[in-house]
Amino acid sequence: MYTLLRGLDGAGKTTYLEQAKINFVPNYKSIPIQKITTTVGLNIGYIEVDGIRLKFWDLGGQEELQSLWDKYYAESNGVIYVIDSADSDRFDESKDAFDKMIRNPLLEGVPLLVLANKQDMQSAFHLSEINKVFYDSLHLVGQRQCTFHGVSALNGEGINSSIKWIADKVKGNAKQRPPKQLEIP
Repeated sequence: MYTLLRGLDGAGKTTYLEQAKINFVPNYKSIPIQKITTTVGLNIGYIEVDGIRLKFWDLGGQEELQSLWDKYYAESNGVIYVIDSADSDRFDESKDAFDKMIRNPLLEGVPLLVLANKQDMQSAFHLSEINKVFYDSLHLVGQRQCTFHGVSALNGEGINSSIKWIADKVKGNAKQRPPKQLEIP
C-alpha cells in the first residue's frame, strides 16, 4: 500500500516517518532524530500496522522538487500532508502547494491526512488555527476521507493514532483504487 508523505521542506516529514518506524518496526535502528536533514529527492520507508504493509514515499519539499510530486500520484493509496505549524511565514506557501496537489485528478478519492506538526513548540499554531488557514481549501477535498491531526514528530506525540488512521483508510482505498502503474521505486 503506497502512501505519499508531502509538505514543504523543513515541515518534519522525514522525522515523522522515522518516529513511525521507531514505533511500528520491531528492533528498528533509527538515526538520531536530531541528525535528520532535509530530504533531497526521495526517502522510502516501510512499516506494518495491523497486518497492513505501508510503503511511504517521503518526497523532498523544496520548491524545485515539487514538480516531481505528481509522478507518484497514480500509485498512491493515501496521502499525508505535513505542515510546520510553528512557521506561520510559510503557511500561504504550504497552502498553495496543498491546493495544487489536491486539485490533481490522479489523487481523486485518495484518503488525506493533514498533520499540523511541531505542536511541541511554543510558537506552534494550534490545530484549530491551522484549520482556519486551510479552510478555503476544504472544498477541494471532495468526496475523499480526510482529517487533520496535531502531532510532534520530534517527541512522537500523535504519531501512532495518525499512522493507524491512514493505514485503515489506505486499506479500504486500495481495494477501490488499485495502482495504475508500477514503474516507481
